[in-house]
Amino acid sequence: MIFLVILQGAAVVLFCGWYVQLSPCGSAPPNGKVHVLLLSSWRSGSSFVGQVFSQHPSVFYLMEPGWHVWTKLQKPGARVLRMAVRDLFRSVFQCDFSVMDAYLPENHQVSSLFMWSHSRALCSPPACPLTPRGQFSNQTQCFKTCSTTGLSEVEEACSTYSHVVLKEVRFFELESLFPLLQDPTLDIRIIHLVRDPRAVVRSKEESAKAFMSDNAIVLEQRSIPAPEVQYQVMKEICQSHVRINERAVLKPPPFLKGRYKMVRYEDVARNPLEEITAMYEFVGLEATSQLEEWIYRVTHGKGKGSKKEAFEITSRNAADVSQAWRTVLPHSKVKRIQEVCQEAMALLGYRTVHSEKEQKKLDIDLLMPQEPYQFSWLPDETERPSNG
Repeated sequence: MIFLVILQGAAVVLFCGWYVQLSPCGSAPPNGKVHVLLLSSWRSGSSFVGQVFSQHPSVFYLMEPGWHVWTKLQKPGARVLRMAVRDLFRSVFQCDFSVMDAYLPENHQVSSLFMWSHSRALCSPPACPLTPRGQFSNQTQCFKTCSTTGLSEVEEACSTYSHVVLKEVRFFELESLFPLLQDPTLDIRIIHLVRDPRAVVRSKEESAKAFMSDNAIVLEQRSIPAPEVQYQVMKEICQSHVRINERAVLKPPPFLKGRYKMVRYEDVARNPLEEITAMYEFVGLEATSQLEEWIYRVTHGKGKGSKKEAFEITSRNAADVSQAWRTVLPHSKVKRIQEVCQEAMALLGYRTVHSEKEQKKLDIDLLMPQEPYQFSWLPDETERPSNG
């Protein structure tokens, strides 16, 4: 009898070792939902990747709900606010929007949510009759037609999707997310989107005023000379990418295994269909031919994008955009960014340039190749389940 009990226990342990790739043993969410955190930083291509998920007919998407916490509680720094952002995410992942009462005006509706019209799900039934689920939403039309939807209808809409995807730029480490990863009602997948910090600075400079408040919170309200602010902010962001990636890759806790995927924006720009399909597979989604056509069109356009609207998605040549910093930024500025982000650039695979001539010689590839899905604790490609 004792032998049978030991044998049964061993079988459970072995099963857990395999099953934890998807979720902690014994804690599969009862509703079968998948909860995706698109974790990134400002001007790193996350608005575009967010739309890649938003336009999928199986996804309920929301853009940066943490903005509400940072806007309402501006005086503290990011470290103090991280738990409030985490708790807000727990509720929104579970389609409970009552948590928003603490951060929204008294008579709030869907239009009170940050960048709400960027969510196709909030422009589609049951939230709004404007856009059938299988069609792409138009933000301008949605803004005009769907703005009076109540948050109870938002909750109802959220509950009808298999995937809840939240995009956020306000997490600077993974440890505060551990309670969510261990929550038996959640099946969290983290897509960590990074971008060359030199390109990030160039992009942020085009919308500098939009980031003043966020910069102050990132810098913990420290008094820093104005010319130095952007470099110190980038230093914090680059260090956070290192912390997050190393925590997920080097001896990750069991509940994190199989739930983290790092993606470089430049790889998406070069091979959009391949990279986006891989992201879909990681979270258990399938690309439709309609989505593939939309992705190609958006990443192969000729537009340059707007300098005034920080979150606008336009049809552009993504590969050209990812290289634009090389001809625009002064080399002195590039050199300073490379100094404050040296460790992150080495870890993430971005080559440094040592002269203005090297910087502007576009046939020199500054993106180091990465081994495909290099994490040793994942099963072989042939063995990995289709949903992650």
